[in-house]
Amino acid sequence: MTGGIETVLHARPFLKWAGGKTQLLDELGNRLPAGLGKTGRLTRYVEPFIGGGAFFFYLNEMLSLDHYTICDANDELILSYRVIQKSVKKLISELRILESGYFTRDDKERKAFFYEVRDAFNKELPGINFQKYGPGWAVRAAKIIFLNRTCYNGLFRVNMNGGFNVPFGGYKNPEILNEDNLMDVSTLLKNTRIVSGDFTRCRDYVDEHTFVYFDPPYRPISRTSSFTSYSKIGFSEMDQFRLADFFRELDAKGAKIMLSNSDPKNQDSGDTFFDDLFSDYRIERVPARRIINCNGARRGNIDELIITNY
Repeated sequence: MTGGIETVLHARPFLKWAGGKTQLLDELGNRLPAGLGKTGRLTRYVEPFIGGGAFFFYLNEMLSLDHYTICDANDELILSYRVIQKSVKKLISELRILESGYFTRDDKERKAFFYEVRDAFNKELPGINFQKYGPGWAVRAAKIIFLNRTCYNGLFRVNMNGGFNVPFGGYKNPEILNEDNLMDVSTLLKNTRIVSGDFTRCRDYVDEHTFVYFDPPYRPISRTSSFTSYSKIGFSEMDQFRLADFFRELDAKGAKIMLSNSDPKNQDSGDTFFDDLFSDYRIERVPARRIINCNGARRGNIDELIITNY
Protein backbone atom coordinates (compact mmCIF):
# COMPACT_ATOMS: atom_id res chain seq x y z
CA MET A 1 0.00 0.00 0.00
CA THR A 2 1.15 3.53 -0.63
CA GLY A 3 0.88 7.00 0.83
CA GLY A 4 3.70 7.42 3.32
CA ILE A 5 2.51 5.67 6.45
CA GLU A 6 3.03 7.64 9.64
CA THR A 7 3.83 5.87 12.88
CA VAL A 8 1.03 4.78 15.23
CA LEU A 9 2.84 5.04 18.53
CA HIS A 10 0.80 2.77 20.74
CA ALA A 11 -0.23 -0.12 18.45
CA ARG A 12 0.67 -3.47 20.01
CA PRO A 13 -0.03 -7.15 19.21
CA PHE A 14 -3.69 -7.94 19.82
CA LEU A 15 -3.07 -11.70 20.15
CA LYS A 16 -0.71 -13.75 22.25
CA TRP A 17 1.42 -15.79 19.89
CA ALA A 18 3.76 -18.74 20.39
CA GLY A 19 7.19 -17.77 19.12
CA GLY A 20 6.29 -14.09 19.38
CA LYS A 21 9.24 -11.74 19.13
CA THR A 22 8.59 -9.36 22.04
CA GLN A 23 11.61 -10.71 23.91
CA LEU A 24 13.89 -10.28 20.88
CA LEU A 25 12.80 -6.85 19.69
CA ASP A 26 15.91 -5.01 20.84
CA GLU A 27 18.19 -7.63 19.26
CA LEU A 28 16.28 -7.40 15.99
CA GLY A 29 16.11 -3.61 16.18
CA ASN A 30 19.88 -3.39 16.62
CA ARG A 31 20.30 -5.25 13.32
CA LEU A 32 18.10 -3.21 11.01
CA PRO A 33 19.67 -2.55 7.61
CA ALA A 34 21.09 0.86 6.80
CA GLY A 35 18.84 3.16 4.78
CA LEU A 36 15.54 1.90 6.22
CA GLY A 37 12.87 4.63 6.31
CA LYS A 38 10.99 7.03 4.04
CA THR A 39 14.08 9.18 3.50
CA GLY A 40 16.36 6.21 2.81
CA ARG A 41 16.76 3.62 0.09
CA LEU A 42 14.57 1.03 1.83
CA THR A 43 11.00 2.31 1.91
CA ARG A 44 9.05 -0.97 1.87
CA TYR A 45 8.50 -3.59 4.57
CA VAL A 46 7.29 -7.14 3.93
CA GLU A 47 6.63 -9.76 6.61
CA PRO A 48 5.53 -13.11 5.13
CA PHE A 49 4.84 -14.77 8.53
CA ILE A 50 3.10 -12.00 10.45
CA GLY A 51 1.90 -14.10 13.40
CA GLY A 52 1.24 -11.81 16.36
CA GLY A 53 3.09 -8.98 14.60
CA ALA A 54 5.39 -7.93 17.47
CA PHE A 55 8.20 -6.82 15.14
CA PHE A 56 5.77 -5.19 12.70
CA PHE A 57 4.35 -3.00 15.49
CA TYR A 58 7.81 -2.34 16.92
CA LEU A 59 9.14 -1.23 13.55
CA ASN A 60 6.14 1.02 12.97
CA GLU A 61 6.81 2.79 16.27
CA MET A 62 10.44 3.41 15.33
CA LEU A 63 10.01 4.79 11.82
CA SER A 64 7.60 5.40 8.95
CA LEU A 65 7.71 3.73 5.56
CA ASP A 66 5.87 4.05 2.25
CA HIS A 67 4.67 0.45 1.98
CA TYR A 68 3.76 -2.33 4.43
CA THR A 69 2.79 -5.85 3.36
CA ILE A 70 1.96 -8.60 5.85
CA CYS A 71 1.10 -12.22 5.07
CA ASP A 72 0.34 -15.50 6.80
CA ALA A 73 -0.92 -18.97 5.89
CA ASN A 74 -3.16 -19.03 8.96
CA ASP A 75 -6.63 -18.20 7.62
CA GLU A 76 -8.06 -17.32 11.03
CA LEU A 77 -5.20 -14.97 11.78
CA ILE A 78 -5.51 -13.12 8.48
CA LEU A 79 -9.27 -12.91 8.97
CA SER A 80 -8.63 -11.16 12.30
CA TYR A 81 -6.23 -8.63 10.78
CA ARG A 82 -8.70 -7.85 8.00
CA VAL A 83 -11.58 -7.37 10.43
CA ILE A 84 -9.50 -4.93 12.48
CA GLN A 85 -8.62 -3.13 9.25
CA LYS A 86 -12.21 -2.91 7.96
CA SER A 87 -14.67 -3.33 10.87
CA VAL A 88 -12.93 -2.57 14.13
CA LYS A 89 -15.97 -0.98 15.82
CA LYS A 90 -18.10 -4.05 15.08
CA LEU A 91 -15.31 -6.24 16.43
CA ILE A 92 -15.13 -4.20 19.63
CA SER A 93 -18.89 -4.52 20.07
CA GLU A 94 -18.73 -8.31 19.68
CA LEU A 95 -15.78 -8.61 22.05
CA ARG A 96 -17.60 -6.55 24.65
CA ILE A 97 -20.44 -9.10 24.58
CA LEU A 98 -18.00 -11.99 25.09
CA GLU A 99 -16.14 -10.12 27.81
CA SER A 100 -19.35 -9.46 29.70
CA GLY A 101 -20.46 -13.06 29.27
CA TYR A 102 -17.19 -14.26 30.75
CA PHE A 103 -16.77 -11.93 33.74
CA THR A 104 -20.39 -12.17 34.92
CA ARG A 105 -19.88 -15.91 35.56
CA ASP A 106 -18.14 -17.70 38.42
CA ASP A 107 -15.02 -19.80 37.85
CA LYS A 108 -16.89 -23.00 37.02
CA GLU A 109 -19.28 -21.21 34.70
CA ARG A 110 -16.41 -19.41 32.97
CA LYS A 111 -14.86 -22.73 32.04
CA ALA A 112 -18.17 -23.95 30.60
CA PHE A 113 -18.58 -20.65 28.74
CA PHE A 114 -15.11 -21.01 27.21
CA TYR A 115 -15.94 -24.47 25.85
CA GLU A 116 -19.31 -23.26 24.56
CA VAL A 117 -17.54 -20.54 22.57
CA ARG A 118 -14.82 -22.95 21.41
CA ASP A 119 -17.35 -25.56 20.26
CA ALA A 120 -19.40 -22.96 18.40
CA PHE A 121 -16.23 -21.56 16.83
CA ASN A 122 -15.22 -24.99 15.50
CA LYS A 123 -18.72 -25.91 14.31
CA GLU A 124 -18.93 -22.68 12.30
CA LEU A 125 -15.67 -23.36 10.44
CA PRO A 126 -17.15 -25.17 7.37
CA GLY A 127 -19.39 -22.17 6.68
CA ILE A 128 -16.61 -19.57 6.71
CA ASN A 129 -15.43 -18.31 3.32
CA PHE A 130 -11.94 -17.02 4.07
CA GLN A 131 -11.61 -15.60 0.56
CA LYS A 132 -14.63 -13.28 0.70
CA TYR A 133 -15.14 -10.71 3.43
CA GLY A 134 -18.54 -11.20 5.01
CA PRO A 135 -20.79 -9.94 7.83
CA GLY A 136 -19.90 -12.90 10.04
CA TRP A 137 -16.18 -12.16 10.03
CA ALA A 138 -16.29 -9.70 12.95
CA VAL A 139 -18.11 -12.24 15.14
CA ARG A 140 -15.52 -14.86 14.29
CA ALA A 141 -12.59 -12.52 14.91
CA ALA A 142 -14.05 -11.69 18.32
CA LYS A 143 -14.16 -15.39 19.15
CA ILE A 144 -10.56 -15.81 17.99
CA ILE A 145 -9.37 -13.04 20.31
CA PHE A 146 -11.55 -14.28 23.17
CA LEU A 147 -10.27 -17.87 22.88
CA ASN A 148 -6.67 -16.71 22.56
CA ARG A 149 -6.96 -14.54 25.67
CA THR A 150 -8.70 -17.14 27.84
CA CYS A 151 -7.11 -20.41 26.71
CA TYR A 152 -4.14 -22.12 28.30
CA ASN A 153 -0.84 -20.30 27.76
CA GLY A 154 -2.39 -17.89 25.25
CA LEU A 155 -1.82 -20.23 22.32
CA PHE A 156 -3.38 -20.42 18.90
CA ARG A 157 -3.22 -24.06 17.88
CA VAL A 158 -5.42 -26.04 15.50
CA ASN A 159 -5.77 -29.70 14.58
CA MET A 160 -5.55 -31.17 11.09
CA ASN A 161 -9.17 -30.23 10.47
CA GLY A 162 -8.56 -26.62 11.42
CA GLY A 163 -10.34 -26.92 14.77
CA PHE A 164 -9.09 -24.84 17.69
CA ASN A 165 -8.01 -27.35 20.35
CA VAL A 166 -6.31 -25.45 23.18
CA PRO A 167 -7.93 -26.06 26.61
CA PHE A 168 -9.26 -23.49 29.06
CA GLY A 169 -6.65 -21.38 30.83
CA GLY A 170 -8.47 -20.60 34.06
CA TYR A 171 -6.89 -17.15 34.48
CA LYS A 172 -8.49 -14.81 37.01
CA ASN A 173 -8.50 -11.58 35.04
CA PRO A 174 -7.55 -12.04 31.38
CA GLU A 175 -7.53 -8.98 29.15
CA ILE A 176 -10.21 -9.83 26.62
CA LEU A 177 -10.89 -6.37 25.19
CA ASN A 178 -8.35 -3.59 24.80
CA GLU A 179 -10.38 -1.08 22.82
CA ASP A 180 -7.68 1.58 22.57
CA ASN A 181 -5.16 -0.88 21.16
CA LEU A 182 -7.59 -2.29 18.62
CA MET A 183 -8.30 1.24 17.39
CA ASP A 184 -4.56 1.94 17.11
CA VAL A 185 -3.96 -1.32 15.24
CA SER A 186 -6.83 -0.48 12.89
CA THR A 187 -5.26 2.90 12.12
CA LEU A 188 -1.98 1.25 11.22
CA LEU A 189 -3.65 -1.44 9.11
CA LYS A 190 -5.64 1.08 7.04
CA ASN A 191 -2.56 1.52 4.85
CA THR A 192 -1.22 -2.04 5.05
CA ARG A 193 -1.58 -4.70 2.38
CA ILE A 194 -2.80 -7.96 3.98
CA VAL A 195 -2.10 -11.17 2.06
CA SER A 196 -3.38 -14.66 2.84
CA GLY A 197 -1.43 -17.74 1.89
CA ASP A 198 2.01 -19.25 1.50
CA PHE A 199 5.01 -17.03 2.16
CA THR A 200 5.94 -17.09 -1.54
CA ARG A 201 2.84 -14.98 -2.29
CA CYS A 202 4.89 -12.00 -1.16
CA ARG A 203 7.23 -12.36 -4.13
CA ASP A 204 5.61 -9.62 -6.23
CA TYR A 205 5.82 -7.07 -3.40
CA VAL A 206 9.59 -7.31 -2.98
CA ASP A 207 12.21 -5.30 -4.85
CA GLU A 208 15.55 -3.64 -4.14
CA HIS A 209 13.81 -1.06 -1.95
CA THR A 210 12.35 -3.67 0.41
CA PHE A 211 13.26 -4.90 3.87
CA VAL A 212 11.91 -8.41 4.45
CA TYR A 213 11.64 -10.06 7.86
CA PHE A 214 10.99 -13.81 8.02
CA ASP A 215 9.73 -15.27 11.29
CA PRO A 216 8.62 -18.76 10.22
CA PRO A 217 7.14 -21.43 12.45
CA TYR A 218 10.15 -22.71 14.31
CA ARG A 219 11.91 -25.92 13.57
CA PRO A 220 11.25 -27.75 16.87
CA ILE A 221 14.10 -27.54 19.37
CA SER A 222 13.17 -30.98 20.74
CA ARG A 223 11.22 -34.04 19.68
CA THR A 224 8.37 -33.06 22.01
CA SER A 225 8.02 -29.47 20.77
CA SER A 226 4.56 -29.10 19.28
CA PHE A 227 3.89 -25.41 18.88
CA THR A 228 4.30 -25.21 15.11
CA SER A 229 0.66 -26.10 14.32
CA TYR A 230 -0.61 -22.57 13.92
CA SER A 231 -2.34 -23.51 10.68
CA LYS A 232 -3.77 -26.84 9.59
CA ILE A 233 -1.20 -27.19 6.80
CA GLY A 234 1.71 -27.06 9.25
CA PHE A 235 5.31 -26.20 8.40
CA SER A 236 7.66 -29.08 7.66
CA GLU A 237 11.42 -29.36 7.33
CA MET A 238 10.92 -29.35 3.56
CA ASP A 239 9.20 -25.99 3.99
CA GLN A 240 12.37 -24.75 5.74
CA PHE A 241 14.28 -25.71 2.58
CA ARG A 242 11.70 -23.91 0.41
CA LEU A 243 12.07 -20.86 2.61
CA ALA A 244 15.85 -20.90 2.23
CA ASP A 245 15.43 -21.00 -1.55
CA PHE A 246 12.98 -18.08 -1.36
CA PHE A 247 15.44 -16.17 0.84
CA ARG A 248 18.06 -16.56 -1.89
CA GLU A 249 15.56 -15.54 -4.57
CA LEU A 250 14.74 -12.29 -2.77
CA ASP A 251 18.42 -11.71 -2.06
CA ALA A 252 19.01 -11.83 -5.82
CA LYS A 253 16.35 -9.15 -6.22
CA GLY A 254 18.42 -6.82 -4.06
CA ALA A 255 16.16 -6.86 -0.99
CA LYS A 256 17.59 -6.65 2.52
CA ILE A 257 16.48 -9.70 4.50
CA MET A 258 16.40 -10.79 8.13
CA LEU A 259 15.27 -14.22 9.34
CA SER A 260 14.95 -15.63 12.87
CA ASN A 261 14.53 -19.20 14.04
CA SER A 262 15.25 -21.48 16.95
CA ASP A 263 18.81 -22.73 17.24
CA PRO A 264 18.90 -26.54 16.97
CA LYS A 265 22.21 -26.48 18.85
CA ASN A 266 20.20 -25.80 22.00
CA GLN A 267 19.39 -29.51 21.95
CA ASP A 268 22.21 -30.98 19.88
CA SER A 269 25.51 -29.15 19.58
CA GLY A 270 26.21 -31.07 16.39
CA ASP A 271 23.02 -30.04 14.62
CA THR A 272 24.14 -27.65 11.88
CA PHE A 273 20.84 -27.58 9.96
CA PHE A 274 20.59 -23.79 9.66
CA ASP A 275 24.35 -23.23 9.53
CA ASP A 276 24.40 -25.40 6.42
CA LEU A 277 21.17 -24.05 4.94
CA PHE A 278 22.28 -20.40 5.21
CA SER A 279 26.04 -20.83 4.96
CA ASP A 280 26.33 -17.94 2.49
CA TYR A 281 24.84 -15.45 4.93
CA ARG A 282 25.53 -13.84 8.28
CA ILE A 283 24.36 -16.04 11.17
CA GLU A 284 24.27 -14.73 14.74
CA ARG A 285 23.19 -16.44 17.94
CA VAL A 286 21.47 -14.33 20.58
CA PRO A 287 20.13 -15.31 24.02
CA ALA A 288 16.39 -15.54 24.55
CA ARG A 289 13.80 -17.21 26.74
CA ARG A 290 11.38 -19.73 25.30
CA ILE A 291 8.05 -18.46 26.60
CA ILE A 292 5.57 -21.06 25.36
CA ASN A 293 6.16 -24.37 27.05
CA CYS A 294 3.68 -26.60 28.87
CA ASN A 295 6.27 -27.27 31.56
CA GLY A 296 7.08 -23.99 33.30
CA ALA A 297 10.33 -25.43 34.65
CA ARG A 298 11.59 -25.81 31.08
CA ARG A 299 11.09 -22.19 30.06
CA GLY A 300 14.78 -21.49 30.28
CA ASN A 301 17.40 -19.54 28.39
CA ILE A 302 18.12 -20.64 24.86
CA ASP A 303 19.81 -19.21 21.79
CA GLU A 304 17.87 -17.88 18.82
CA LEU A 305 19.28 -17.44 15.34
CA ILE A 306 19.23 -14.14 13.46
CA ILE A 307 20.24 -14.53 9.83
CA THR A 308 20.80 -11.59 7.49
CA ASN A 309 22.07 -10.98 3.96
CA TYR A 310 23.77 -7.72 4.93
